[in-house]
Amino acid sequence: MPIDINETIRLLALKNALKHDGKARISAVLGMFLSTHKEYRSKVKEIRELIDKTVQEINNLSDAELEALSSQLSPEIMKSKVEEQTKELPPLPNVENYDKVVMRLAPYPSGPLHIGNARMVILNDYYVKRYAGKLFLVFDDTIGSAIKDIFPESYRMIKEDLKYLDVEYHESIYKSDRVKTFYKYCEKLIEMNQAYVCTCEAEKWREKHKKTQIPCKHRSSSKDQNLEQWRKMLDGIYNEGDAVVRLKTGMKLDNPAIRDHVIMRISNKIHPRVGEKYKVWPLLEFSWAIDDHLLGITHIIRGKDLLKEDIIESKIWEIFDWPKAEFIHYGLISFKGLNLSKTEARLNIEKGVYRDWTDPRTWSIQSLKKRGILSESIRELIDELGLSLADIKLSPKKLYSINRSKIDSIADRYFFISTPKTLTIKNINKKELKAEVFSHPDFPERGERIFTFKIVNNQIKLYIDEKDAKKLYKNQILRLKDLVNIKIIDESKNIAEIIPGGIDEFRELSEKVEERLSIIHWLPTENNIKVDIILMNGKIISGIAENNCNNLKIDDIIQFERFGFCRIDQTKPKILAYYSHP
Repeated sequence: MPIDINETIRLLALKNALKHDGKARISAVLGMFLSTHKEYRSKVKEIRELIDKTVQEINNLSDAELEALSSQLSPEIMKSKVEEQTKELPPLPNVENYDKVVMRLAPYPSGPLHIGNARMVILNDYYVKRYAGKLFLVFDDTIGSAIKDIFPESYRMIKEDLKYLDVEYHESIYKSDRVKTFYKYCEKLIEMNQAYVCTCEAEKWREKHKKTQIPCKHRSSSKDQNLEQWRKMLDGIYNEGDAVVRLKTGMKLDNPAIRDHVIMRISNKIHPRVGEKYKVWPLLEFSWAIDDHLLGITHIIRGKDLLKEDIIESKIWEIFDWPKAEFIHYGLISFKGLNLSKTEARLNIEKGVYRDWTDPRTWSIQSLKKRGILSESIRELIDELGLSLADIKLSPKKLYSINRSKIDSIADRYFFISTPKTLTIKNINKKELKAEVFSHPDFPERGERIFTFKIVNNQIKLYIDEKDAKKLYKNQILRLKDLVNIKIIDESKNIAEIIPGGIDEFRELSEKVEERLSIIHWLPTENNIKVDIILMNGKIISGIAENNCNNLKIDDIIQFERFGFCRIDQTKPKILAYYSHP
């Protein structure tokens, strides 16, 4: 069934505008369109004109007009997009038992989101959109641990990450604003004789009671005794580590990790949002048992490594006679060769080893955005993983492959050389040499980059990369891409002479000698521009690029031929680019 091109472009432009503060990006819309409608690649010039016009119209709309336009879009297109997104993932369990699907994101603000967090946020967003439900963003900003601090900038950065990933939440909540609510329910548990204050030293409790399954003396304290001890905790009578509140989960349980689990503890740390207002803080499982009920959460998606949390939450719901939410689990995901520890990343930032959270070595969503890894690529990767319980070890190459398929059509090509070496070409019997290089080999409609060389004394000089220069040998036959065929006559001095013919003759020669002859890129010796590129390992490589790069804009995604894809981050006083991937 043929698509309505205008309405499809309008939908893509609108979605892109809503993601970027009302301003759609022409290159992004073009890339999305061509990646799903490859049959139009031969008509890229006409499609680009339609996109230019549509993006200009949408970018001139007010917020209210944007909202109104979104409601007028074709239901058929909206439906097809939803079906495209949901066709592979299984339905949520027991949806029919609830009036509305309600889910939550629970990031701990120790840093921005990273690639490992993406699965949790994207799956929640996916299902909420699928069932037209409600999604809470709940910052799990209880006090943290001795080595896991709250990073104040994380609140803002996480929201930025969600926006980039096209995750739409309906309400944001901070656990640090709800501490008194947790106090209220903790006290109720004590009054119900389902929790008690324990002043045993932590290590001694583990050795004498947890391991042996023998309760400590505090477990049999009366309700009044426990309430008195609880109030001492709140009044600051006890210091950090002196007292905790334990839930009576059971001391005979097979799993030692959940035997009379701690639900409240004392911390002297200063909280970045509420300061020293509270000294007693809930542990994760307890706070979620309370909030999942009060917020009406119907489905909880989490990694299978958090099964302990399921048990604690279920125990508390059972005590209060509250309905239980549905638990859905997925297997653990790891990336080969990557360290995704936010704590270590933050320490490296503080030490100056990493520049900031956009450093490629953090693998934060912020860093992936800097590198030109599209949000659509990240979402597609997560969609492919689905809800499998199997543990998965992924290579970053999988993400690169997906991203390459989306940006290849929008990334124009340019020449870049990191370490230039002069190559002299002699015996040229022409007044000038001209190279006409397509901006994109698949889209000749985008035009050509023109290079003209004036011949002086039957020779010209140009730059080649040092890596290529080191491989030169006498009588070697090469092709300078889209320029001329050459033969090396003195490899020690990088001197060559022209061989007659063009690319067709070069290919014929390659077949004749039965080997793959090299094609290398080059640059003129004048009018080049300086470029710094931040690599995946955090190092900066400096070099020069062709003068046509003066036309590049921030956020452009390009390909430096024989080097890789890059995203432009700065254009003045020189170009700064982030390396995306090969």
